[in-house]
Amino acid sequence: MLISAAAIAEPSSRSGAGAILYPGGATFRVWAPNAEEVNVAGEFNYWNSSANPLYSEAGGWWSADVNGAEEGNEYRYVINGELWKSDPRAFDVVSSVGNSIITDNQYDWDEFSPPAWNDMVIYEMHLGTYYDAPGGDPGTYYSAAMKLDHLVTLGINAVQLMPVCEFPGSYSLGYNPVNLFAPESAYGSPEQLKFFIDQCHKRGIAVLIDLVYNHLGPTDLGESLWQFDGYSASEDTGGIYFYENDNRFTPWGDTRPNYSTGEVRSFIRDNVMYWLNEYNMDGIRMDGTAYIRERGIMQPEIPEGWTLMQWINNEIDAAHSEKISIAEDMRDNEWITKTTGEGGAGFDSQWDAGFHHKIKGVVTQSDDPNRNMYDVRDAITNLYNGTDTQRVIYSESHDEAGASSGKSRLPSAIHWDNPESYWAKKRSTLAAGIVMTSPGIPMLFMGQELLETGAWHDDTPLDWSRKSTFSGINMLYKHLIALRRNLGGNTLGLKAGNVNVFHVNNSAKVIAYHRWWNGGPGDDVIILANFSGAGFTNYSIGMPREGRWRVRFNSDWEGYDPEFGSWNSYDTYAYSGSKHGLDYHADVGIGPYSMVVLSQGTGPNMNGDTIVDNLDFGMFSEQWTGSCDLWHSCEGADFNMSGSVDIEDLQIFVSSWLE
Repeated sequence: MLISAAAIAEPSSRSGAGAILYPGGATFRVWAPNAEEVNVAGEFNYWNSSANPLYSEAGGWWSADVNGAEEGNEYRYVINGELWKSDPRAFDVVSSVGNSIITDNQYDWDEFSPPAWNDMVIYEMHLGTYYDAPGGDPGTYYSAAMKLDHLVTLGINAVQLMPVCEFPGSYSLGYNPVNLFAPESAYGSPEQLKFFIDQCHKRGIAVLIDLVYNHLGPTDLGESLWQFDGYSASEDTGGIYFYENDNRFTPWGDTRPNYSTGEVRSFIRDNVMYWLNEYNMDGIRMDGTAYIRERGIMQPEIPEGWTLMQWINNEIDAAHSEKISIAEDMRDNEWITKTTGEGGAGFDSQWDAGFHHKIKGVVTQSDDPNRNMYDVRDAITNLYNGTDTQRVIYSESHDEAGASSGKSRLPSAIHWDNPESYWAKKRSTLAAGIVMTSPGIPMLFMGQELLETGAWHDDTPLDWSRKSTFSGINMLYKHLIALRRNLGGNTLGLKAGNVNVFHVNNSAKVIAYHRWWNGGPGDDVIILANFSGAGFTNYSIGMPREGRWRVRFNSDWEGYDPEFGSWNSYDTYAYSGSKHGLDYHADVGIGPYSMVVLSQGTGPNMNGDTIVDNLDFGMFSEQWTGSCDLWHSCEGADFNMSGSVDIEDLQIFVSSWLE
């Protein structure tokens, strides 16, 4: 394009902030209230610092339409003729210290509905290390997409991406963002991130994004947000985007965003909605919310941080009520997940750090007598505001497995010298069993299903050879997830919020609990967990219903690991006679450091080939109108255990056949 020596600034009539393409050019709009003049320079004007001045609008905004600006052009704002700054709302950047890039955010998305929150099983993923070869560059959006079928087979239906907003360098956990609207360039382009999300959706997997607003950077901010328009109250404060009083101090540097300024509040709110809208994300996890609402532990509150979170959650609820908003507050604070109408922050769920610490403390304790079963009980039953989906529960996470936190994977925390030992395998999988059978939204940290050991680093990829080496452990996680999601149709109670820990034996280190929705065959679930090195042949516990109880899961099965003992955890019969506050009782076998899951009833897939078809109907019809005992249930045709094979059982069969 021709460059005028005396270009005249004209405002844009188009809406939006950042660089927004239109046919034949792009609109540029930026907030710089202390600037005396703002220009945009880039490849479209041969980096001329005065060819395209922006017009001063109300409220400190500047805008202009630039004909000839094209997708892929690099650009910067030139403030007062000397400050060359990256666009705070750049949708793509060369790097955290590089130029902004004009990007077309259009993408042809397929329809997708995220899973119900009570059916959600989350897999926390770091894109740079999920699927990559050691050495060289980090993994990419494309490479991660290549390994999504592993998650499908595992039963995962939600991925939580650790932060992907542009950060310094190529290796990071992601909790040091610089460019909030630009996906990390070391992992690939914005288009490639959208491809990854689309591939997840095609497989029925929701995608959640981890967002960091409690601080920014702190490194590499000088090219963009730090003292953006040249103003700062002092030499070491950040200017318009940051607090410049004592609110600025955080454990990660003096870079807390200024939640008290309307434009900064909108900047953060718009960023949340940007990821949900433009990238079709299915929810968010907001990092370190305690440091948004207060300066630090036992330090003054920041009321504007609280109201900002309320505003964001109200906006999400209004636009996308199906999308989940999760807080990482870590203070066991029910007000985080109370509604904004009640005065709460309005998050749908929050990480339950107390659950993790209690379960980890029990399984990492080396001596059986010192394990506290009341801690296990309290971990299982602690619900925020009495609602199961208001908490995310886990035995491993990036924090709890990460070298940066000075911690390690759970098998290593159990037995550092030999994290692949019998004890490490047994107790780490027992912890996972508690996660998958307790009320709450369960989460795995990537590699947990491969029995990854040691301390996780942001530059060390998962060792996928372990999927073969520990194929049985991988299968164990698959079976636990299937139980949690009721994929077999016989553990519906695990998707409900109801829980009754009816037995705590702190001497024998055994605990038993009941999960249910409405109750009955295929609904009531009994979990028996043994945290000791001694097995039990006939452990007597209470039961909610009479009749046969089938073992759906035995973590001691040798198919999960050759070192496991395949303890005889048999189907059992519940007889009348109260025990542990329940009306019936039964004897159950359970191995050392093991979990057994039981429920009642059978399913229409009577021959066990995973398909309900005419072969199953033939077996069912042979039992039609037959009277049944509660043990054999007419060879399993009495699905509802009513004592006969009747029209209700036929309705169950037909419904399953049609599905």
